[in-house]
Amino acid sequence: MRDASGRFFKNKASIVCMLVLALITLFVLIGPQFAKWNNEEIDWDVLGDIAELGGPSIESGHYFGAGPLGRDLYARTIQATGTSLLVGLIGAAMALVLGTAWGVIAGYYGGRLDNIMMRFVDVMQAIPLTLVIILILVIAGRSFVTLFLALGAVSWLTMARIVRAQTLALKSREFIEAARAGGVSEGVIIIRHILPNLLGIVIVFASLLIPDLILAESFISFLGLGISEPYTSLGALISEGAGTMAYGTLWQLLFPLFFYVAIIMTMFFIGDGLRDAFDPKDR
Repeated sequence: MRDASGRFFKNKASIVCMLVLALITLFVLIGPQFAKWNNEEIDWDVLGDIAELGGPSIESGHYFGAGPLGRDLYARTIQATGTSLLVGLIGAAMALVLGTAWGVIAGYYGGRLDNIMMRFVDVMQAIPLTLVIILILVIAGRSFVTLFLALGAVSWLTMARIVRAQTLALKSREFIEAARAGGVSEGVIIIRHILPNLLGIVIVFASLLIPDLILAESFISFLGLGISEPYTSLGALISEGAGTMAYGTLWQLLFPLFFYVAIIMTMFFIGDGLRDAFDPKDR
């Protein structure tokens, strides 16, 4: 870990992206203190003519302008950015826990148990994942919890495959054989020897999974099947902004799109930096 962290902090692009992500997180946490409107409040003065009166303005308190229904875009962008970050982080955490546990058990014990567990993964991966997420949201209803469960339910499959492959390679190594010969129980071997040696690849995959989950949530919200009102996400705001571009309200698209692109790009660069840091070929 010391070796990998040293290489990671030498990657200037990753460090810059971490600073940008920290600023975005700070914006989500502190930004509401400067908002003059909340995300549900309607400004009736701008509702009649959004294109003329609903643009960005410090005097009106709409720093990012007003949305199609006269709601403050600044407050809604803060909430949407926080929602998208939570979707990525919680979804990746669920994938990390489920995928790692599934892959380690299947790879370490092998045999019939491995066949049954991995055939289930094969069946799940044969179904379009977006379709699975949409079906879960339609059946269980649209909410924060349902969205997190839907994304987590499909995001762990690739993680399980990767962890299983690494576990198969690790369990035949000499230090594992020595632990078995020394009478160490299988549970202790998994916790003290297998899992620590999987840490690098799991961290890298989880970091690269976060932007994928944010993209998936944004696509679902763009279709109108994401988080329901009065809550919102960046995908929903981008959908609203794209629908009103013909009226000259470009700010309704640009501000949420800026934060969306910033989050996706920073997460990808951080993931690339972690991958390079943990790559054994760079040691």
